[in-house]
Amino acid sequence: MDSNSRSPGLQREITGILILIAVMWAVFVVDRFTALESLGLVPRTFGGVIGILAMPLLHLDLGHIFSNTVPLLVLGVLLAGSSSKSASVIASIWLLSGVGLWLGGREALHIGASGIVFGLVAFLIVSGFIERRFVPLAISLIVGFLYGGTLLTGVLPSSSGVSWDGHLFGAIAGAITAFLLKNKPEKSNGWA
Repeated sequence: MDSNSRSPGLQREITGILILIAVMWAVFVVDRFTALESLGLVPRTFGGVIGILAMPLLHLDLGHIFSNTVPLLVLGVLLAGSSSKSASVIASIWLLSGVGLWLGGREALHIGASGIVFGLVAFLIVSGFIERRFVPLAISLIVGFLYGGTLLTGVLPSSSGVSWDGHLFGAIAGAITAFLLKNKPEKSNGWA
């Protein structure tokens, strides 16, 4: 596929990433006036099931949402540039990390998009090595350089206010997604 025919697909995928971030920020603004944070993920509780879908959209404060927005944007653009399956990748990571955290996470209220961020880091690194194609491999090396240390330290038990187990299940979901999608042919992107 030449770069001209790839360009509209790439633009749609990046637009999809920007829409996801815009929705995250819109939910953040609404949450300032409501109690949406209570919809976060609480492992192994009936009420916490909604958190599987809601958790990535909910953030505690400006510092929290900024710390997820920047890497989500960077990793989303890298994903869009390396794959036409961005929507499928993000949806898979979102659901797998949420279900994993709900089943195996610490008893706490988990909120934030960092599970998706850690999932994208793991996905880009693992898929780059699996596919053995230049662009995904180069992207995996860039991601490894930029986020490798954070990936390793972020999945270890740390301060009480950090969902390290959400990071861990996100990274696991990203690696699983890379293996699940490795033999699937690339079709038109899922954002359109």
